[in-house]
Amino acid sequence: MSILYLLEQGSKLRKTSKRLVVEKGGTTLLEVPAFEIDQILIFGNVQISTQAINFLLESSIEVSFLSMNGRLRGKLSPVQSKNIFLRLAQYDRFKDEEFKLMIAKSIIGAKLKNQRTLLLRYQRNHPDIDFTSRISMISQSLLRVPHEKTISSIMGQEGASTRAYYHCYSMMLSDDFSFTRRTRHPPLDPVNALLSLGYVLITNEMAALVESVGFDPFIGFVHGLRYGRQSLPLDMIEVFRYPVIDTLVQSIINKGVIKEVDFRKEDDGAVLLNEESMKKYFKQYEDRMEKTFKQKGSYSCYRQVFRDEIDNLRKSVLNREEYDPFLVR
Repeated sequence: MSILYLLEQGSKLRKTSKRLVVEKGGTTLLEVPAFEIDQILIFGNVQISTQAINFLLESSIEVSFLSMNGRLRGKLSPVQSKNIFLRLAQYDRFKDEEFKLMIAKSIIGAKLKNQRTLLLRYQRNHPDIDFTSRISMISQSLLRVPHEKTISSIMGQEGASTRAYYHCYSMMLSDDFSFTRRTRHPPLDPVNALLSLGYVLITNEMAALVESVGFDPFIGFVHGLRYGRQSLPLDMIEVFRYPVIDTLVQSIINKGVIKEVDFRKEDDGAVLLNEESMKKYFKQYEDRMEKTFKQKGSYSCYRQVFRDEIDNLRKSVLNREEYDPFLVR
């Protein structure tokens, strides 16, 4: 998947022949063949012509509109998948409490295992750091998950484990960056700003995949129903938050790719990346998503793993069978 990120405020996206052109003030900033693009993310004040809209819809290229702090405002999407049978099965499974509990145990169990694996890996490479007590807390939560009787109690174990994980995560970052706790709306420090932006990106990718195969994105099994929230993509990114985004953020902070001077503070207290630094972040994100690694005996990348996970969930929903989420090896 190739994603086009548009951040230049006041620019305009238009279509000419089979190419997409980004212009500003009569100057062409970018020109790219449309066949090279699978998805477009537009941040802030970027215009798009009617001709470009029609062309993108015809070409099945989804466009997401986001604020400069990464909040999704809406999407321009092609006609959804015609797989009504998958949606009917999804509705039936949502009403099936036993199935939802099984899916929740699988996803949250895998999430906690990934937390623990990443901490163990870091501690192995940094023997001066001792995560033993926090890893033990995560292990205890992991042991309890299979025996929980409700999704809310499973999420209670997830909450306890995640607090232990973030306590360790704060010690895995450069001393130049302070991180004490997770803050979301808005992010109140640079680390939270980087984490939130990354979570938005993988949620957006997962949402596109969910819809492409025919799922209803608003019906999740772990996150349940909330007016206006696409819950199923949130279910699907749980196991990828740490191996994809947290590892990415740790890397770009510790390598000095992004520094504290690359952020600005808004009137509401939100801390956000500036425009130029967002471009650096997106470059690092793309490298992370496309980097190959060995998975189940063959080489893959996270974008392919995302597609595989959606297909695995599709089979699980249609056949009412176990779902085995991605695990860090």
